[in-house]
Amino acid sequence: MSPVPMGKIKTAKEVGAIAESLRKEGRKIVTTNGVFDILHLGHITYLQKARELGDVLIVGVNSDASVKRIKGPKRPLNDELSRAACLASLECVDYVVVFNEDDPINLLSNIKPHIHVKGGDYKGKEDSIVEKGLVERDGGKIVLVEMVKGYSTSSLIRKIIGVFKE
Repeated sequence: MSPVPMGKIKTAKEVGAIAESLRKEGRKIVTTNGVFDILHLGHITYLQKARELGDVLIVGVNSDASVKRIKGPKRPLNDELSRAACLASLECVDYVVVFNEDDPINLLSNIKPHIHVKGGDYKGKEDSIVEKGLVERDGGKIVLVEMVKGYSTSSLIRKIIGVFKE
């Protein structure tokens, strides 16, 4: 038996059907998305706070191809299945779905979340959130969750590189 609950990892079509069923049950659906390349305390705290906002947390994970387009040819460090499996192993995450687009618009149009969570770094820049219009048009709202200071994948990568340069 695999220690990772692989059953939590769904296709976009599967998660759309799950979301429809959850809405009929009156459950509040929360979504968020990202690369989640090296899982760290900042991610875990963010995901736990997101989960507290509703009944079910669905996490969209950028595919390897999408990450390369967004972050450059040297990323991701971990492949999409590894990143999805790490997220699926967290108690606060109910479902994980890998998406290939550069933004989660198509995924969110399928899920129609009640709440879509973004990082607190968007505070004051809410109008720059690409998915804001779609989420609000579908009756949902964007909620910003404060990030844990000092934790980011980029800073971890810089720290690791620094250790190996010594």
